[in-house]
Amino acid sequence: MICSVRTLLGFELASVIVNDSVTREAITRKQERELLRFIKEDKHFCRYYDAIYILFHTGLRISEFCGLTVSDIEFGNQRIKVDHQLQRTTQMQYVIQEPKTESGIRYVPMSEEVAACFRRIIANRAMPDVEPMIDGHVGFLFLDKNERPMVALHWEKYLQHIVEKYNKIYRIQMPKVTPHVCRHTFCSNMAKSGMNPKTLQYIMGHADISVTLNVYTHVQFDDAQAEMLRLAKA
Repeated sequence: MICSVRTLLGFELASVIVNDSVTREAITRKQERELLRFIKEDKHFCRYYDAIYILFHTGLRISEFCGLTVSDIEFGNQRIKVDHQLQRTTQMQYVIQEPKTESGIRYVPMSEEVAACFRRIIANRAMPDVEPMIDGHVGFLFLDKNERPMVALHWEKYLQHIVEKYNKIYRIQMPKVTPHVCRHTFCSNMAKSGMNPKTLQYIMGHADISVTLNVYTHVQFDDAQAEMLRLAKA
């Protein structure tokens, strides 16, 4: 689909090709709040609250998130350094890779709430007998029971079990939530809040602005009405 976007939130864009070939799902703000509240209050899953809160409020790719080390969290500058990602191969080999594109190398701003989550994670981080080193990187924030860095599959399973338990308790069901849903929810929330698309592109690490702009096409009548009212009051 080709859309012409002019003076979009304060800057001009020429014709932009938006890729609609991939369906990207986000949960609502209310669903996000309910899910995080459930996780925080659950005796078993509360241990994952800080990490999942970070996923919902930074837009990090799960491979970037898993690759974070203590030195990547820059509290003084209120930012997260993102210059690598952690992957585990089908042969169970851990590898550090550079982000997919140069745009993936970036600093992601931290809110006070996100910084507080990281502080708790670091303070509660168990010291392994031997710090795992993957391609020269040490101090990974999240280690499994075997003292190896957690990978995407861990967080996919945690979220799957959390949603399953939530849906056994509540009549109004929670849709499927994955780490990518957390990332897309953040992106959608920022878009609906009126963040400049170029700023959002930088935070998300999108190489192509059309990927970011695709989020702006996923608005409903309520979003359009709220934006019209906001502009009328400006």
